[in-house]
Amino acid sequence: MNKISIIFVAIVLIFTTVKADEPDQYQEKVKTLDSTLATLYGVISGEAGEERDWDLFHYLFAADARLIPSFKDKEGKITYQSLTPAGYVERSGKWLVENGFYEIEIAREVDKFGPVVQVFSTYESYHSKKDKEPFMRGINSIQLLNDGERWWVLNIYWSQESEENPIPKQYLPK
Repeated sequence: MNKISIIFVAIVLIFTTVKADEPDQYQEKVKTLDSTLATLYGVISGEAGEERDWDLFHYLFAADARLIPSFKDKEGKITYQSLTPAGYVERSGKWLVENGFYEIEIAREVDKFGPVVQVFSTYESYHSKKDKEPFMRGINSIQLLNDGERWWVLNIYWSQESEENPIPKQYLPK
C-alpha cells in the first residue's frame, strides 16, 4: 500500500511539473502585442493535413474569452455565434486541417486606453501558401489585455467582406 501511494504521488508530481512548465514554452509568444497577434494568426494557419497546436491556441485566451463570427442566416438576417476557444476548435478545427487555411493580417488599427486595447485587424484567407488570391477577406475586432506579464485575448469578433459590405479604405494597407 505504501508503494502504491509513493507511485501515485510521483505520477501526480510528474504531471503537475509538466503542466507547470508548459506555459514557459509559450511565454515569448505573448510578450508583446505584435507577437501575440502573430501567434494568433499563425496558430490557426497551415497546409491541408497539417495539425494545429491547439494547446498554444488555448494559451492565448483569457479563461472566459469568446470568439464571435457574424454572418447571414438562412433568411438573410445578420446574426452571430458566440464560441469559447474550445467551441471554436470543435466547430472549425477539423475543417482548417482538412482544407488548408492561412489567415494573414494585411492591415492593423490599434486603439488603447489604459488596460483596454482594441485592434481592428484586416485579414486575407488562403487555402495554401501557394495561392495567389485570397478566397476571403474580413476584419477581426480583437480585444486584448496586458496584465503586466503577458497579453491575453479577451474577444475576437469578426465579419467577412462581401459585395454589400466591402472593407473600408481606412482598414486596408496604406
